[in-house]
Amino acid sequence: MNKASQRTVSRWTMRRQFVLLMFALMGLTLMGRALYLQVFDYDFYRNQGNARHLRTVAIPAHRGNMHDRNGEPLAISTPIKTVWGVPEKLVAQPAALREVSALLELPDGELQRKAERAHSQGKQFMYIKRHVMPEPAKKVALLNVEGLGLQREYRRYYPSGRAASQVVGFTDIDDVGREGLELAYNDWLSGEPGKRRVVQDRTGREITGVDIIEPAVPGKDLRLSIDKQLQYFSDQALIDAIKEHNAESASVVVMNVHTGEVLAMSNYPSYNPNDVNDRTGGQQRNRSLTDVFEPGSTMKPFTIAAALDSGNFKPDDIVYTSPGYYSIGKYQINDVRDHGWLDLRGIVRKSSNVGVSKVATALDPEQMWSVFDSFGFGRSPGSEFPGEVAGYFNHPILWHHIEQASVSYGYGISVSALQLVRAYSALANDGILPTVAFIAADQPSNDGRRVIDKHIAREVRNMLESVVTDGTGHRAAIPGYRVAGKTGTSHRSVSGGYAEDRYVSVFAGFAPASRPEFAAVVVIHDPKAGQHFGSVVAAPIFSEVMSHALRIQNVEPDDVDDNRVGLGPVLSPETSTPSGDRS
Repeated sequence: MNKASQRTVSRWTMRRQFVLLMFALMGLTLMGRALYLQVFDYDFYRNQGNARHLRTVAIPAHRGNMHDRNGEPLAISTPIKTVWGVPEKLVAQPAALREVSALLELPDGELQRKAERAHSQGKQFMYIKRHVMPEPAKKVALLNVEGLGLQREYRRYYPSGRAASQVVGFTDIDDVGREGLELAYNDWLSGEPGKRRVVQDRTGREITGVDIIEPAVPGKDLRLSIDKQLQYFSDQALIDAIKEHNAESASVVVMNVHTGEVLAMSNYPSYNPNDVNDRTGGQQRNRSLTDVFEPGSTMKPFTIAAALDSGNFKPDDIVYTSPGYYSIGKYQINDVRDHGWLDLRGIVRKSSNVGVSKVATALDPEQMWSVFDSFGFGRSPGSEFPGEVAGYFNHPILWHHIEQASVSYGYGISVSALQLVRAYSALANDGILPTVAFIAADQPSNDGRRVIDKHIAREVRNMLESVVTDGTGHRAAIPGYRVAGKTGTSHRSVSGGYAEDRYVSVFAGFAPASRPEFAAVVVIHDPKAGQHFGSVVAAPIFSEVMSHALRIQNVEPDDVDDNRVGLGPVLSPETSTPSGDRS
């Protein structure tokens, strides 16, 4: 090989070695860079990757369920999907948004406009539709729209619908209690949301879960004192009464006289808590404890209790009620007829305004007020239910000279249905006023306080039984059971006085009279179908609801004598005027 050839080969060899050296140096450089990135700069790039694909998302907490006293569901939470999106990515996909809108039944163009508005405001997140049913949510997910995702939430469902709506209440779209016991016990029911880390793709869809940072703590269940069956029967009884008497509104409350547990509390009008559009106006209001009324003659038993408590009267003491009216200054109090001489039992049985007014005005005002006050009138019932009222009851230093008499037969005082049923429970419970409870008692107990002597309570109880057997309350009778109670009819108060043609019809009582278990109050506002007396309008509803309560709770009959099972003679209702008898 000549020198020229040798030089050529040498140059080629050197060039090849140089190229190989360059490749080796490049390989070493890449290996060094990779080593640097994997070892020395690992945390930085891992954080950058996580920032793009790793997210911390909330784990919704399951809200506690509500059950009735027998374990029947009243409020439950079910899993459901919410569709959300990233506005910046959605605005560029009008065709896809039209498909999503069709599946979610959104108005044409609304989603596009909503995404554009959110994008213009610089938002990185927007809800498309909350609480989507499983089938449309699944179809939306299959579209694989970039920037659109699904999130798990819970939706509240109320199996009893309207029947228990104003007691149970409802939650808002974020599962926060807004009315009723859902609001009162929101902290107990809510639980605590958790947190978890997930890996998402570039469109925001979850690829896999990484770990749980904080587990969700579910809310605690609540067992209410309400009996679902009795609640339904009470609700239906009110609906029937409203239709029959063309009334404006109505309430019924049933209470265990020993424990103060509310077994049923129904109101009309009502609403469907499962329908968001039906949660409007006064329908949400639990009238049994937010609305007050003048109770009429249902207050007379408490006046008689105050008279017996004073020590100045005995049940056999007689009062002269002739000639059927009684004047105090320029005011005249009337009975519908001249009852002549009446003992205290007769005053209650005949519902004599004159008799009870004469008894009341013979009492020390402070002593009479004290007895009424001890029964809870003018005081909040203490149930902790949102919106409960204390009613209206003046202290005697503020009484007008006629007010002591008018209060004795239920005017100049306003009460709620819950207050009245609680006071009657005290008469039935041997003078012990129970503590109101909406939560079922695991161990039945009586933690109430004594408000009247046991013997006085029993004497008044006997008087109230005679109202049903021989007086105006015969329509409240229940075959097989001894019933005690009192009718009441009052004119509705309006600006400047009382409406002559608008009434409140009331019946309050308890059963079985020999060993009372349950008290109930029925209030019908403004019946316009002809009859308006408590004895005609409210007493039959009491009989129907109380008979269901006794049957459902398996209370044994206490009146098995065939001669007493009959309803007795039919008495004509007594006239009711602002100064007349209000039975």
